[in-house]
Amino acid sequence: MKYYDSKDLKLIDDFKEYSPELFDAYMEWGNKIFAGGALSKKTKELIAVAVSHVVQCPYCIDLHTKAADNAGVTREELAEAVHVASAIKGGATLFHGILAVKTLEDED
Repeated sequence: MKYYDSKDLKLIDDFKEYSPELFDAYMEWGNKIFAGGALSKKTKELIAVAVSHVVQCPYCIDLHTKAADNAGVTREELAEAVHVASAIKGGATLFHGILAVKTLEDED
């Protein structure tokens, strides 16, 4: 079995069958979040692309990259958003090293 296949996104309607009210509530919530507001739809989609890379969700990357493209994001903006995500994820990993040092100090 292949872990990720973009064609699987079409299966979401099947998933909806199992819990339609919760699914519809989630979709309504998501649509409200991604509507323009204090942040433009384009900015929200750039954030979503960056976060999707940090949480490593291929479905989210697929969906939000396409939505960002539809919102007018350039390849350069997309690349920068992914680099920002990379820096945050890398920084979090580095600074979690403090926990390793504290663990050794606690054993002394």
